[in-house]
Amino acid sequence: MDVHEKPPLHQWFFLSMQHLFAMFGSTILVPLLTGLSPAIALMSSGIGTIAYLIVTRGKIPAYLGSSFAFIVPIITVSQGGKNLGDALFGCFLIGLMYGIIALLVTKFGVKWLDQLLPPVVIGSVVIVIGLALAGTAVDMASKKDVIQAVPTTAAQLQSLPGSIKNVDLAHGTVTLKVYSLEYFIVALATLALSIIALLFFRGFLKIIPILIGIIGGYMVAYWMGMVDLTPVIQAKWFELPKFTTPTVSWKAAIVMIPVTLVVLAEHIGHLLVTSNIMERDLAKDPGLHRSLFGDGIATMIASLIGGPPATTYGENIGVMAITRIFSVFVIGGAAVLAISFSFIGKLSALLHSIPTPVMGGVSILLFGIIASAGLRTLIDNRVDFTNQRNMVIAAVVLVIGIGGAVLKFVDIHIELEGMALATVIGILLNLILPKQDEREAIQSTTETA
Repeated sequence: MDVHEKPPLHQWFFLSMQHLFAMFGSTILVPLLTGLSPAIALMSSGIGTIAYLIVTRGKIPAYLGSSFAFIVPIITVSQGGKNLGDALFGCFLIGLMYGIIALLVTKFGVKWLDQLLPPVVIGSVVIVIGLALAGTAVDMASKKDVIQAVPTTAAQLQSLPGSIKNVDLAHGTVTLKVYSLEYFIVALATLALSIIALLFFRGFLKIIPILIGIIGGYMVAYWMGMVDLTPVIQAKWFELPKFTTPTVSWKAAIVMIPVTLVVLAEHIGHLLVTSNIMERDLAKDPGLHRSLFGDGIATMIASLIGGPPATTYGENIGVMAITRIFSVFVIGGAAVLAISFSFIGKLSALLHSIPTPVMGGVSILLFGIIASAGLRTLIDNRVDFTNQRNMVIAAVVLVIGIGGAVLKFVDIHIELEGMALATVIGILLNLILPKQDEREAIQSTTETA
C-alpha cells in the first residue's frame, strides 16, 4: 500500500493500532523516567506526527514519539522532576535548532553535516547515551525508597541501611535507597519477558517486546503486592491531561542544545532507512530540510505543552518494513488514536501505577540496546581503531560522557556535563586533530626539511 493510498475502513483501525502499540512502550517510557506526563507524551506525539505529515506534504510515512536521547539531560536539568519547566525550555530551543539546521541544509546541502558528525563521533556519543544511564537502570531495578527518622548521632548515621536520597528536615525524615531482592526479582522477570519476546516471538508480537515486558512485569509485581490500583479506581474515565509550560533557563539551554547533534544524526539515519524500504529518495522529495523542519515543529509543540522532544521512530519503520504498508493515512490514524488515549484518565493513572522495578527491568535492556546501537554504528561504518586519531576521539568521548565530567563557568553560570560535554569535545577533536593523510604530509615535509 503506497503513501497516499487509503485502506478500507474495517482494516484502517487495526493497522493504525499496530503502529500505536509499536511506539507505545517507548513513548510512555521516556516521561515515566523523566517525571513528565505519559498522557501529555501521547498527546504531543500524536499532534507532532500530524504536524510532521503536513510539513512533509504527506510524502514521508513516519511516526514521531518520545526521544531517548533526552532522558539524561532532562533528568539532569529537572533535578528529578523539580525543574521540569527549565528542561522544557531547553527542549523548545532544540526544536528551533532543527529549524535553523533545516535552513542550512536548504542552502548548503548535507555534506557539511558529514564533516561535523563522522561515524566515530556519532557512535561514541550514542554509546555514552546508553551507558550513562546504566546506574539509573540498575538502581530502579534493585533499590527501593525507605523513609525513616533523621539520625541524631554519628553511630545512627553510619548504621543507615542504604544510601541517602533525600533529607526532609521539616518533617524530620530521611529517604534512603535500600537494596530489595523483591524489586530485583520483578526487574529480572520483566527483563526476561522482554528478551523472550524480542528473540523468540514472531510477527506483531516481536515488534512490541518492551510493551510485553512491561505488561508481564506488571502482573508479577501485582502478584507480589507492589501495585496499588486505588488511584486507577478513583480516576475519571475522561479528564484533561496536566499541562506543563517551559520556564526560561539558559543553563538548561547550554546543557541540552548539544544533544541536537545526536538526534540529528538519528533523524537522518531513519530517513535513509525509510527511503531504502520505500525504494525512493525521500531526502530529495520532499527533502531532508522538510523532514528536519517537521521534527523541529513537533519538538516545539511537545515542549510547549509538557511533552518530551520528538523523534522519528525505528519501531514504526520496522512495522512498515514487515507489512509493506506505507500509507500516511495509517500513520495519521495512529496519531489520532494517541491523542484520544491521552484524555482517558484511568489509562493515565494505570501508567503511573507501574512499579519502579518494572521500568528498571526494561531500562536495562533499552539502555543497553542504545549503547549497542552506538557500537553497531562504529562497526557498520568500519571505523578504523588502528588509526590513533579515531582511538583518541572515541576514548575521550567515552570517558568524559560515562564518567559524568563537568565543565563549570561559575561567574557566568554556564555548565556542561556528561553527554553534552562529551558531544562538544568529540566535535572539537574531530575538527582539530589532523587526519591520517594530513599527518603524513606534515611528517614528509619535516623529513624533507
